[in-house]
Amino acid sequence: MANNPFRRDDDRSPILIVGLGRFGSSVARSLVAMGQEVLAVDTDPVLVQRYADELTHVVQADVTDHEALDQLGIRDFDKAVVGISVNVEASVLATIALSEAGVQDIWVKAGSIDHGKILERIGAHHIVYPERSMGEQVAHMIVGGMSQYLEFDDDFAIARTMAPPEQWDKTFVETGVRARYGVTVVGVKRIGQDFIYAVPETLVKAHDELVVSGPTKKVEDYCALAKPKLRRPQA
Repeated sequence: MANNPFRRDDDRSPILIVGLGRFGSSVARSLVAMGQEVLAVDTDPVLVQRYADELTHVVQADVTDHEALDQLGIRDFDKAVVGISVNVEASVLATIALSEAGVQDIWVKAGSIDHGKILERIGAHHIVYPERSMGEQVAHMIVGGMSQYLEFDDDFAIARTMAPPEQWDKTFVETGVRARYGVTVVGVKRIGQDFIYAVPETLVKAHDELVVSGPTKKVEDYCALAKPKLRRPQA
């Protein structure tokens, strides 16, 4: 629509958020905090009122109605997020509307693998499984001595972990991390100092945090070295 007030021609064009449940509202809030303009749409007047003063633009509309979405000028948006997953029909109809409108980058929350497969077939470009992804990350952090964890599909992972005691006051040359554990330490973050990229001569201190990458199992094994050993109480 030529008169769409949300249309932009720069790289920071507004992002459309469809659905203001926990996922949609969290994404919208984060985008606004990053300085990104959003147009959030939901059918629930209570949610629209709740976020009216917090988000850039909030509109009440039927997200399953193609005509209603078209009147909002969805054809002028390059990116959109569909945060609906409980109501599969609404999620599918909103995704179809965005796809048919030619939105170039559509992110959709899925409640199950089957739901995600349907979304892919009707035009979603990115499927997000928030509960599943967070569950996997938390599980790795619990057992692996990690503070952050990211796994890729090709058995490759990146993790943030405290430096293991055996690395303290030694350089990576001295400990031979890559040869011994099969991982690459990308960088080091020391308390009160800027992040630095790791080189063989980098000296590691106690309480340093390391960013480690490599095959998933090897990253897990290396990060586990930093996990404190728990002592069982004596009977």
